[in-house]
Amino acid sequence: MAGLGVPELLIILAVVLLVFGVGRISRIGSELGKGISAFREGVREGSQEDDEKDTSEIEA
Repeated sequence: MAGLGVPELLIILAVVLLVFGVGRISRIGSELGKGISAFREGVREGSQEDDEKDTSEIEA
């Protein structure tokens, strides 16, 4: 089974553009970026809460 080369990726990109259209793809990309950003923020907050719990357990 061979990997995907440049010609195959260009064909896939063309098909995706035909199916979804440029406007919808840009919206999907924007929403995906917002989702990744929110996920990272949630992970960061969870990590900070874990650090705070660890510190309070040590002090007690």
